[in-house]
Amino acid sequence: MATHRKGGKLSSFLRTEIHARHADIPLFACCLSSGLIDSTIYNAYTTFVSMQTGNTIFVGLGASNQNPRPYGWARSLTSIGCFVIGSFFFARLHRLLGAKQRLTLIVSFFLQALMVVITAGLVQGGVIAGAPPGSSLHNAETQWTHEVPIVLLSIQSAGQIVASRSLGFNEIPTVVITSLLCDLMSDPKLFLLRNEKRDRRVVAFVLTLVGAIAGGWITKATGNIYGVLWLGAGIKLSISAAWVFWSKI
Repeated sequence: MATHRKGGKLSSFLRTEIHARHADIPLFACCLSSGLIDSTIYNAYTTFVSMQTGNTIFVGLGASNQNPRPYGWARSLTSIGCFVIGSFFFARLHRLLGAKQRLTLIVSFFLQALMVVITAGLVQGGVIAGAPPGSSLHNAETQWTHEVPIVLLSIQSAGQIVASRSLGFNEIPTVVITSLLCDLMSDPKLFLLRNEKRDRRVVAFVLTLVGAIAGGWITKATGNIYGVLWLGAGIKLSISAAWVFWSKI
């Protein structure tokens, strides 16, 4: 009987809806992670895994044989396709389990973290090359194993924007800068002293930029990308753990 009560309490705890107040903080961490991972992966594989506008242009240039990267259009197309798949999967996950349920957010960010962990492990283990251009370990030839990180990281990045929508913070898409800047400048309350949405957009932009700068310096210093990937995985795991302690409605 006691075990049944404990199980019931755990189930009830996991199925409670979290309070969206201050839930923008984990999304800010996602912006930092996006900057870190996207700058690093683009540096190593010349493909974005979060920001799909650039990939769309690369695919378009590839259609007219004007993409200078060998098979770069194929990697970009892979990223777009996997981002779409990730969006479909995470949206259904949130809809099935409950958009703001504690269990949903824990599972969503744990899965995102797991994909980054797998990628970091494969690169650090030497299964997949992860040396940026300019490194003595970099191989200029096209390596189709690069598709694996692109697949995993593109799918997981979709989980961030789905979570931002589910939590009601559309002004923090976590993977898009263009629309964020447009919305920031279009805000009729841009110059008001108190404007939470404006402030969130500014913070999201700054953290994405800081992450991109940090990712570049870390890969330059270490000569490989797995350090940044482990850092990104740590951020995602921390977010997943944070939902356990988040206050309920």
